[in-house]
Amino acid sequence: MIIQRVVLNSRPGKNGVPVAENFRLEQSTIADTVQAGQVRVKTLYLSVDPYMRCRMNEDTGSDYLQPWQLSEVADGGGIGVVEESKHHNLAKGDFVTSFTWPWQTVAILDGDLLQKLVPQLVDGRLSYFLGAAGITGLTALLGVREKGHVAAGANQTMVVSGAAGACGSLAGQIGRLEGCSRVVGIAGTDEKCSILVQEMGFDAAINYKKGDVAKQLRELCPGGVDVYFDNVGGDISDTVISQMNQNSHIILCGQISQYNKDVPYPPPLPPDTEKIQKERNITRERFLVLNYMDKQEASVLQLCQWIQEGKLKVRETVVEGLANIGAAFQSMMNGGNIGKQIVLVSK
Repeated sequence: MIIQRVVLNSRPGKNGVPVAENFRLEQSTIADTVQAGQVRVKTLYLSVDPYMRCRMNEDTGSDYLQPWQLSEVADGGGIGVVEESKHHNLAKGDFVTSFTWPWQTVAILDGDLLQKLVPQLVDGRLSYFLGAAGITGLTALLGVREKGHVAAGANQTMVVSGAAGACGSLAGQIGRLEGCSRVVGIAGTDEKCSILVQEMGFDAAINYKKGDVAKQLRELCPGGVDVYFDNVGGDISDTVISQMNQNSHIILCGQISQYNKDVPYPPPLPPDTEKIQKERNITRERFLVLNYMDKQEASVLQLCQWIQEGKLKVRETVVEGLANIGAAFQSMMNGGNIGKQIVLVSK
């Protein structure tokens, strides 16, 4: 069977900026027959995520991420529909997902590695299982619960950097739902800041490209910062940490400002910032959602309930066509999208 797939065409280099041309669309073939335990699936949606930048390097810098290989098919979170099954628990027409879905139009996969989806949980919006009801939502929810130490009634202020992104836009809302009394986002455009406040319930948002971020933080968080959901690292994070309270908490989710630099993960803090962290006993521990998979099922159900109740607002940036996944990746890394970046491969 002839299919289309996207392979890694070139590496941007450890300190380079990814471009669409780092990926290549090509024709390939898969077997015409499905073996015992396998299913043939048609790809519907693919997820494009910041962590994938690390997979473009020969060394990802991480012990849990494998690098993509040149001229080999890329992979990540994906959703598809079963077209043929020789797996005891999957039937034709089932919707399934995997965190290692190949970037191709049709694939033959091991049925044991797929998770069956229940579309009714997200009112039929399947792509949500790659975002708000998937690994992104789990990262936001478990990050807040496991590393944020949020307590209802404690009058805590949360700040979220990268707040208009897939994870940040959920994390701020979840911080509110879990008990934070004030939530402030940091984003890169006035449009994003407006959406955070008007649509997603943030109390305020700061456009870091305009004005003095430190001054705005002091004005918007007069009692200091108790919980910081860190998606970006770098100068923005140093500024937030400088205004954090004694015994406060950093949820170390991502460091997108550092992904194009050859630094270890998590990147070390500058000496002055590290001094503040230690003096104020601010926790800053590496957070991996994969370490909390025993809480996955209950957490997904919580996320779906909030979505159905309208308590969790979801934004997606959808790009149509497998041929455009490289451009979608470039746009995401440049901060061009709001919410989750999804590629619609097939309707």
